[in-house]
Amino acid sequence: MPDSQPPDTGASSCPPMQSLDLLTQLHRPSSAKIILLVLDGLGGLPMQTGGATALEAAATPNLDRLAQEGTTGQTIPILHGVAPGSGPAHLSLFGYDPLKYDVGRGVLEATGIGLQVAPGDVAARGNFCTLDGDGLITDRRAGRLPSEAAAPLVEQLDSIKIPGYTFEIRQVREYRFALVARGEGLEPGLSDTDPQRVGQAPLQVVPETPQSQASAELFNQWIEASRSVLAQEPLANGLTLRGFSTDPELPQFGQSYGLNALCVAVYPMYKGVAKLVGMEILEFEGEDPADEFSALGPRWDEFDFAFIHVKAPDSRGEDGDFEGKAAVIEQIDRELGRLMDLEPAVLAVTGDHSTPARMRSHSWHPVPLLIWAPDTVRPDDSLNFGERDCARGGLGTFPAKSLMALLLAHAGRLNKFGA
Repeated sequence: MPDSQPPDTGASSCPPMQSLDLLTQLHRPSSAKIILLVLDGLGGLPMQTGGATALEAAATPNLDRLAQEGTTGQTIPILHGVAPGSGPAHLSLFGYDPLKYDVGRGVLEATGIGLQVAPGDVAARGNFCTLDGDGLITDRRAGRLPSEAAAPLVEQLDSIKIPGYTFEIRQVREYRFALVARGEGLEPGLSDTDPQRVGQAPLQVVPETPQSQASAELFNQWIEASRSVLAQEPLANGLTLRGFSTDPELPQFGQSYGLNALCVAVYPMYKGVAKLVGMEILEFEGEDPADEFSALGPRWDEFDFAFIHVKAPDSRGEDGDFEGKAAVIEQIDRELGRLMDLEPAVLAVTGDHSTPARMRSHSWHPVPLLIWAPDTVRPDDSLNFGERDCARGGLGTFPAKSLMALLLAHAGRLNKFGA
């Protein structure tokens, strides 16, 4: 249900109601449990005109059966034609209008690895990169520097001191790190330093508002100090920062939906966005879908809602690995029984965005969606879980921010609106 409002006639000073506000008013208790399984970058394109997508090419008997028993459709993460980042795409799936709640990558990464980001702090996501003799970027990810090589560099950068401010830095994964600045007068309106292409030098931090001028100077000072620390490194002799942001103080999942929610994810950023909306983060060993699905079982009785994130389809898509993307979708399908054994009342399978291997990047294409809810679903004619079937599915194509309303409704967790 999109947020469409009548014209403002000036008759009332009350702000227009958003979908999240409405669901906060309508939610009610129920014993029905919900699982939201997000296969990152799920949607795709054929590698050749007329061919199958990776999802369609994958052998997925379990997902196909659920599509036949359930109903399918497509979601639009942000707006038609707009390729989303992972942060806003996940907020949309959680029912938060991504155009209203603009959350930067920095606070997501920092929160996901346990760094405290309070209102007034400024967090940034960092990448180690490789620079040539002229200071131009030759590799934006420093050869995908492994975690064991990056960790000592993060420790060295943690020694940088600037009077009047404190910086806390922590490795995220491989070549990625999170940086949090604390002190008086900090503002997050700052430009990224990653030019997003090789052959260019890292950019300066530029203030996007007059209030953030001092913050830009501070981060540029920290970057300048980092150069001497990294100068002799063969690969990670430079860095870039992006996603400058602070605590967005989001409405909390429990209050908004009446759900006790759990996040099962491997990558810190997805833990970060879940933690910001108030989900508990499940700690577990392993990184495969089987590890994630198995970890949920022992805690399932304690929660009403589980968000499970699987990164691999997106990674294969960004690598241009069509066959690899199909293979990891098949792996997920083989392990799906571990979730079905938990007997959720509602299971939704979708992605946060599309990542076609053909494009090697996030794209604007609609995202396949499957809802399985045997007591309340209206089956359609879908025989398979794939882009073509979902495009014809009974749910149609709708904004991802409306998905939570559907899941709550199928779980019997919404009261009627109006008399």
